[in-house]
Amino acid sequence: MSQFDQDPNAIRRYAPPPEGHVSGSKLELALRAGHFAVTAEMNPPDSADPQDVFKAAQPLADVADAINATDASGANCHMSSIGICALLTRAGHGTVYQISCRDRNRIAIQGDVLGAAAMGVRNVLCLTGDDVGAGDQPGAKPVFDFDSLTLIRTIRTMRDQGVFLSGRKITSPPNLFIGAAENPCVDPLEWRPDRLAKKVAAGAEFIQTNYIFDMPRFQAFMSRVRDLGLERKVFILAGVGPLASAKAARWMRGNVPGIHIPDQVIARLEKAENPGEEGRRICVELIQQLREVAGVAGVHIMAYRREHLVADIVREAGIAREQRPA
Repeated sequence: MSQFDQDPNAIRRYAPPPEGHVSGSKLELALRAGHFAVTAEMNPPDSADPQDVFKAAQPLADVADAINATDASGANCHMSSIGICALLTRAGHGTVYQISCRDRNRIAIQGDVLGAAAMGVRNVLCLTGDDVGAGDQPGAKPVFDFDSLTLIRTIRTMRDQGVFLSGRKITSPPNLFIGAAENPCVDPLEWRPDRLAKKVAAGAEFIQTNYIFDMPRFQAFMSRVRDLGLERKVFILAGVGPLASAKAARWMRGNVPGIHIPDQVIARLEKAENPGEEGRRICVELIQQLREVAGVAGVHIMAYRREHLVADIVREAGIAREQRPA
């Protein structure tokens, strides 16, 4: 029974990090222990009711080392990432606070980072963000004071040097495990590992990739990553997710930036008697293949409106917490 079942409003003090440890993040601890980690993305509610957050997170809470709260992904407005992370963290669950550079300047971002850390958030994912033209409020004014590389460097400076960008001292620096995103399977393919190298040099400690549906492309990406020695410097979590149908796959391929879905995957969904079940099976197979790729430290599961499938996918793939070696 999860804590959500016992008391979804429970407030739990964040335990201090172990001596000598940087963040105390449950995700970081799992990765550094050599476990094949699981993170999962939560569909944020269009609501101010905290119970809607707990309900959305419940299918993920027992199988994920951390739950990602998206920051207005696709430039569409939902409950804020920092609000969701505050609620889930206080209920005792690991979270990943996503920060998009699209909507806030450096003053607001640095303040939000301190606020998130004060509320017990221990993981942060640095994103440039989709352009406002992609969303349902295209008249919004974009900020883009930072890009993701600058954001990574800024949070690393705040954490490790204990100062704001202005040079002013931070009394208690934020203890954070710093992450970034990558798109390994879209053009220009030869540029992707070098882009990853820049993020690692800027201070990224873990990477969550976009969806992986093309294993040969991803294998080529990881081969170059290993040539550069990056797998020894950063934890890579490969993005996966269950496709609902061939129609949904075509729509994603044509409308969502950064996603490549091979024709053979769509053909397999078209031929299936139950496309949704076939999409779940493809996801399980991909996870099992990804476990065998040198340098892959875990998976990031994105199951938009299919969060109820995540626990079964994780257990069938053999990567649930109780299936980990002691």
